[in-house]
Amino acid sequence: MTRLTRLLVLIAALGALAPGVASALTSDKSVARMVAFGGSCAKCELSGRKLAGASFIGADFTGAALVGSDLRGARFHGSAFTQADLSRADMSDSAMMGAAFDEANLSDAVLRSAEAKGANFAKANLSGADLRELDASGSNFASANLQNARLDEAELKGVNFSRADARGASFRETELTAANLQGGRFDNVSFREAELDMANLRGATFSGADFREATMDRTDIGGADLSRARGLKQSQLDDACADGGTKVPSGLTAKSCGGRRVVVRVRPPPAPPAPPAPPAAPRYLAPLAD
Repeated sequence: MTRLTRLLVLIAALGALAPGVASALTSDKSVARMVAFGGSCAKCELSGRKLAGASFIGADFTGAALVGSDLRGARFHGSAFTQADLSRADMSDSAMMGAAFDEANLSDAVLRSAEAKGANFAKANLSGADLRELDASGSNFASANLQNARLDEAELKGVNFSRADARGASFRETELTAANLQGGRFDNVSFREAELDMANLRGATFSGADFREATMDRTDIGGADLSRARGLKQSQLDDACADGGTKVPSGLTAKSCGGRRVVVRVRPPPAPPAPPAPPAAPRYLAPLAD
């Protein structure tokens, strides 16, 4: 086989892979802006890559490694990053509508000002992550690790934080209306000036949590341990709904809402876009005979 023939065979083999996978296999750390990824690239190694502005549409990157990658402004619509390693990745200003990051490692990642409506972060590791100004309304963070994460000024309406471990995190000035914090650990968390109206805090712990100037209109605090919370005022507890299992700081009292049932309807996020159609099979010309 001539050298030219071998080169054509290699090009054909790369072209047959899913879009974007061939680029992932190159040794060059710099990837062109606006590159698009589709198809499957499970367990791909893309750590340290420059992927700012990239599009992941309907792609499967399960178990892929993108440690420290530059993903600013990237789009992850309808794509799966389950168990992927995105630790220390910069994903600020990105869009993750309907994407799956369940069980992914996002420790120390930057998702500042990202849009993640309807995304799945269940059991993900987001410890130390920068999630300030994140818009993740309707997303799932159940059983996620959010220790020491920063979620200040985020839009988290209707988000599921049930059984999450958010010890030491900051939710300052965050919109948590109708969010589900049931059974979670929120010790030493800052909820200062946060909106917790109609949120579910049942059975969660808040030792050392700061509630100064937080709103708690019809907040369900049944069974919640607020006995060592800081900054709570009687007026906040008067707005909330407690039960016999609620624990509050000494000198304060909690009351039930008289059997009122609060029904919260959160508008579902828009459906993710359909994945693009696969490209036509490439055509190659055989080299002319000598």
